Amino acid sequence: MSDVKDYLEVYSESTPNPETMKFVFNRMIFPNDSADFPSRDKTASSPLAKNLFEFSFVNGVFIMNNFVTITRVEGTEWNDIVPIVKEFLKSYIEAKEPIVFKVENTNRTDYGDDNIVVAKINEILDTYVKPAVENDGGQIAFRDFENGIVTVELRGSCSGCPSSTITLKRGIEAMLTRMVPEVKEVIAHQL
Repeated sequence: MSDVKDYLEVYSESTPNPETMKFVFNRMIFPNDSADFPSRDKTASSPLAKNLFEFSFVNGVFIMNNFVTITRVEGTEWNDIVPIVKEFLKSYIEAKEPIVFKVENTNRTDYGDDNIVVAKINEILDTYVKPAVENDGGQIAFRDFENGIVTVELRGSCSGCPSSTITLKRGIEAMLTRMVPEVKEVIAHQL
């Protein structure tokens, strides 16, 4: 008989983006890391994402900590696909199949004299912004700081969300410009 701690639970949560659904596990599946697969051709590093794209209704996959966010193909009804995705994810994780292979991070890390400013920006994002965004099935990642402009990348349910521009400008930009005087604007990185 299996222990209670081995029991795997998967439940779904709506996100602010009507095109995405968050599937949450009662354990970590990709701890302290994330991976975004906005299209089928970007899944080489993730067997899980590659398998999810085999479903005709999957248009994007985001994996982080204890959840997977799925972006659906337009015209697909969540009521029809949620049970299918939950069953697949539970079976996949219980079989201990690989989630994501580690890939080397090539993001720019040396900001010269701006290192202190970048550290402040990241601290604010980590403390105030990321927890709220992750709760909604997405992620915000710092990309760059140059000439007063902070560039961030929106992943998961945030990518393509109708309210992401408002959140970015009225929420994140307002907070950063108020708390870090060197910041003049916040923009989203375009893939």
